[in-house]
Amino acid sequence: MTAQAGSAAACGLVACGDCALVSRPASAAAAGHCPRCGAALAWRQPRSLQRTWALLVAAAVLYVPANVLPVLVTDTLVSSQSDTIMSGVVLLYTTGSWPLALIVLVASVMIPLGKLAALAYVLVTVQRGSAANARERTRLTRTVEFIGRWSMLDVFVDTFVVALVQLSPLMSVAPGPGVVWFMAVVVLTMLAARSFDPRLIWDAAAAREDRDGRPR
Repeated sequence: MTAQAGSAAACGLVACGDCALVSRPASAAAAGHCPRCGAALAWRQPRSLQRTWALLVAAAVLYVPANVLPVLVTDTLVSSQSDTIMSGVVLLYTTGSWPLALIVLVASVMIPLGKLAALAYVLVTVQRGSAANARERTRLTRTVEFIGRWSMLDVFVDTFVVALVQLSPLMSVAPGPGVVWFMAVVVLTMLAARSFDPRLIWDAAAAREDRDGRPR
């Protein structure tokens, strides 16, 4: 007969939220600090669902002006052109730079939208007490947190273009208002992924299994 492993919490252990080290807490009331990185230990992040939902909804609202407003404004002696993220992708594609257009499309449009959808899916399943695919949902949250920083690619491209293309008074390039909204979306989604406690996935799964009477 093989022994069935329980959760860390069931074994009286707590995981550090910063370095992921599993250690024994100082006491049940006060978990203490991580022996490796010194971060404060907690059995669960307080109000994790509420804070993650608030940040996620704010990011979803700001996603609209981030894609509608121009991110780059080019002024010449005879004209002025404003480009949104999508119009920039189209321009890069039509001028033959389709690899760069694909990179900007994935990093600046698909990844932020995918992060919003992934976090919303995980939050809804946790609130519904779903016990299915707990391991895959945990991996999904870690993936969202890992790739979040790469969504800043469009901002980096704008920064380089603004710094390099300054031929005043013949031509000048300036960042548009959409850059600010896009940066806000990226930061909010990163904070949302960081504020979510993946242990809630396993709590909900364990509670559902206990209600259904199935062994864990």
